[in-house]
Parts: sequence; structure tokens; C-alpha cells
Amino acid sequence: MTPVLCHHPANTAGRDFVVGDLHGCVDVLRALLHDIGFDAARDRLFSVGDLVDRGPASETALELLDRPWCHVVRGNHEEVLSLVSRGKLSPDAWRGIGGDWGADLPPERLHAHAARVDALPLVRVIGDGPARFNVLHAEFFGTDAELDTGSYSPEVRERLIWGRDLVQGLADPGRQAGLSLTCTGHTPVRAPQRIGAQWFIDTGAFAPSGRLTIVEPRTGETW
Repeated sequence: MTPVLCHHPANTAGRDFVVGDLHGCVDVLRALLHDIGFDAARDRLFSVGDLVDRGPASETALELLDRPWCHVVRGNHEEVLSLVSRGKLSPDAWRGIGGDWGADLPPERLHAHAARVDALPLVRVIGDGPARFNVLHAEFFGTDAELDTGSYSPEVRERLIWGRDLVQGLADPGRQAGLSLTCTGHTPVRAPQRIGAQWFIDTGAFAPSGRLTIVEPRTGETW
């Protein structure tokens, strides 16, 4: 059964960062981590998901799941990988969203990747009190208390992975009253953008005009 929610204590030894949708741009991530002085012994990197597809190195990106300092949530591209592996979506549909790298993999290799992304939670909650922040892929409407239940209807689960209403101006940000700062990706934006409780940090790493973004929730800094 897919895990839903994972709580992490506050990082009292180092810094916490969140990276936007990676889409296989591993070399860019390495350069950014160097620029921010990331210390793998003390710091943590949280990911809003979409490690794979569209960019140059999806399989290498999945190796981040082995790093004890990296904590990823399930994005829609991980969801698609899983669906194709289980025969619930065609490989051609995956190719249509940048999944060429995986659509022709030997079945056993694809299943191995799917097993790993199936183990990813939909939500990560970091710390508590005023310094708390949340990480999820797309969007959530409700309070911290409602998020913390880990009991989501199919509609809410769909929104966690696929939702775009908030960033497209189709939903009232007031529906997020009582929700801590929540770092999300899914919908590319020109620059990190705050709407309601959410901080949208997918800046189109795979696109010629895009870039990869890392943020530090505690300070509000962006790179």
C-alpha cells in the first residue's frame, strides 16, 4: 500500500532545502548544491517530486532515492511511471510527457523503478509550530490538522498530485487558512511564486528558458 504522509523532526543540526521539479536535470542539481554549500552530513534536501521524464538523466535522478539526505514526495510523473509498470497506462502515453527513457526499458527494470516510487509518500511535514513547512507535489486545500490526518479522499489525493486550480487562479487562497508554508511544484512558473500558503518552485528545469530552483523555507532564500 502506498504511504501517504511522513513526518520529519526539525533539523537542529543543519539546514533544510526544497528543490523544484527535477525532471532528470541531475548535473544542474549538483551544481546548485555546490553553490549553496550543501553539507550532506547535516543538511537535508526535500523534493516536490517529478524526478523523472523530459530531462537528460531520469534513471540517475532516481538514485537520489538512495541518499539518506534526500526526501522526495510522489509527483505525477512518478505516478505515471507506476501506472505504466502496472499496465494501467500505455507506454505511448508516457512518451507523450517525456517518458521515452522508461517506455522501452526491460520490464524487470521498469518494475524495480516502480517499486521505489510506489514507496514515496504524497506529503512530507517538517518540524512543528511556526517553523513548520509542508512538501507536496501539486496543491492542497485545508488546514495543517486536516493534512496531518493522512486520510485523504480520492479527490484530495488526485489534487495532491495533479491539481492546478490555485496557481491558475481558479480557487480561493482563503481555503488554505490554517495551512503552514507548503512547497509545491507541478506547474512551471517563471520564478518562485507564493499564492495562499503555497510556494510554487517548479521553474521548468528541463526547458531551454527554464531553470532549477532550490529554496530554504526557514529563511525564504531562493537559488
